[in-house]
Order: sequence, then structure tokens, then C-alpha cells
Amino acid sequence: MSSGEITFGGETYDPESVDVLPPCEPTKIVCVGLNYANHAAEEGMDVPDRPLLFLKPPNAVSGHGDTVTLPAGKETVEHEVELGVVIGEQCRNVDAADADDVIAGYTVANDISNRDDQRVEQNWVRGKAFDNSCPLGPVLADPQDVPTNADVELRVNGEVRQSSNTEEFIFSVPELVEEITRYMTLEEGDVIITGTPAGVDALEDGDHVAVEIEGIGILEHDVAR
Repeated sequence: MSSGEITFGGETYDPESVDVLPPCEPTKIVCVGLNYANHAAEEGMDVPDRPLLFLKPPNAVSGHGDTVTLPAGKETVEHEVELGVVIGEQCRNVDAADADDVIAGYTVANDISNRDDQRVEQNWVRGKAFDNSCPLGPVLADPQDVPTNADVELRVNGEVRQSSNTEEFIFSVPELVEEITRYMTLEEGDVIITGTPAGVDALEDGDHVAVEIEGIGILEHDVAR
């Protein structure tokens, strides 16, 4: 997929003429909190000494071009640009050195977060697991096409809100795969989203969001109240 065309099955399509589905069907999305020091600072929290993990269920997945409906009656629902790691095979107890063997590719994610409830609950179900709260896409990129240190950026209505690079990760992708698979089996199609940099801010009715990661592409979606 390029900015001007989609090629699939030997055919080329205009992106405006087709629905671009999410690039995988996860049984779960394993999310990493506070994996950039500057985001921890803006949240007034200490940098963790091990990855902070939580889950989003399959109902949270939405795709490129979708409209995300925000939870009713909530004042602060924020965007979070994140690198998504898509798992290629069932795996458990994977050493960091072997993490590349179980990664199918990378995608772009937006961890949309309902702060009203997140700030008053410990398990973050209301804050993180609501319907369509994890747009993914637009493609599954080959790992060789994504730089180790990739630029990440999120724009709302053309305004840059978040801009950073994955070299700022506190815990690397291989470290995350090792830690997560110590505790749970990952299935083919599961996704690890790897944390967001500083600049998270509220989304409003009618916003257009563009989430871009170098080597993958631009995931776009709209927002409705």
C-alpha cells in the first residue's frame, strides 16, 4: 500500500474505493504503558523498572478509515501513537535474542484512552477496552522495512500532537516479547503495542487523526461523539 494505491492479489485499487481492514485478527492486544520517559514525565509518574502491561480485547480493534465512536459522557479521551508488533506464531517463553523469529511484522496503532475512568480504576477496563479503541493499520509491514529507530508521529486535523522515535523506548521490542511470553502464550495475530511518547491530548467530535510510523505508513481514522 502506498499513499496513492493499494496492490493486492495482483490487482491495484484506489484507496478511496475499498475498505482497508485491520491487518490482523488478534485474540488479545498486549499494551505497554510508560515506555517513553517523556510520557511518564508528562503523566507525573516514575519510569517503571519492568514493563507496565495491560490488555485490550478483540472488540477494541478498528481499521484504517473507520470512525471511532468515543464513550458517551466522558470529558477526556486521548490519542496515543504506538508501534504495533504483530505475532506470527503461537509462542511462549521466548528469549529476547529469538524475538525476531516470532514477529510477523509491524503495524501502526492508536491506543485511544478514556482518562475519566482510567484515572479512577485499577484494571483500566473502562479506560482502555471500549469498542474500537485500538485502530490498527494500514498494513502489516515486513520487519526488514521498518527501521530499528523509526520516527513516530500523530496529527489531529493536520496539527502535530506527538513526534518521537522508537530509539526512545525504555524497553526494546525483544525485551517486551521476552517479558510478556514469560506470563502468557501469544497466538498468531496477537499484537503488542509498545507505548506512546509525550504529547497525548484530548480527541473531540469530528476530529481526523493521522498516525504515521516510518517504514509502515499512515493510519487514518475519524472520531465521533
